Amino acid sequence: MRIGVVTFPGSLDDRDAQRAVRRAGGEAVALWHGDHELQGVDAIVLPGGFSYGDYLRCGAIAARSPIMAEVIAAANAGMPVLGICNGFQILVEAHLLPGGLIRNDHGDFVCRDQKLRVENASTAWTNGFTVGQEITIPLKNAEGGFIVDAETLKRIEGEGLVAFRYLDVNPNGSLDDIAGLTNARGNVVGLMPHPEHATEPGFGPDTPDAMRSGVDGLTFFTSVLHGALARA
Repeated sequence: MRIGVVTFPGSLDDRDAQRAVRRAGGEAVALWHGDHELQGVDAIVLPGGFSYGDYLRCGAIAARSPIMAEVIAAANAGMPVLGICNGFQILVEAHLLPGGLIRNDHGDFVCRDQKLRVENASTAWTNGFTVGQEITIPLKNAEGGFIVDAETLKRIEGEGLVAFRYLDVNPNGSLDDIAGLTNARGNVVGLMPHPEHATEPGFGPDTPDAMRSGVDGLTFFTSVLHGALARA
């Protein structure tokens, strides 16, 4: 399976995302923000970083870059798309996911190993998890507070579109402790924590389960691969 990883000016975690794809058994394909085609990939990752220097709003300029016209069309046609941190911000700016992401409520950049609860295990990127499973993923952001109007929040909760929720502590003031969302179709997922930084034992967060320590993030990437195999 060929998984494209888009690099924008200011991307920081594109190489890490490519490595995560390879560790899961996929072929990582580098895509550039100025490209006008997706090189025949089967799925797309929008990585973390500070695209276009976070000018205007985080992800606002990136959402209007040439490659995103292709990403939006592919996502609307059912292609799996994962947005991580800045990638999540890009997804909401591109209206592939609802809501917005604003400055952390405490005003500071946060960097920590963050415990999450899996709320939806039926998406292209989460089918390897179980609902209610607790995982630990690194988190690093300054503008990760999820906001949305009350009516849309009610719809998100009612339709089961929350993919992940923060546990123990809400690190940025996100409504309803929301850490990640999915679209109704389940092919587009965005989250603020960084699964690409938790794919290798000894190089990710420690967890109570020694067999799983440091690798909770790998399941995102194996999920999309296994889902593709199941559909083949």
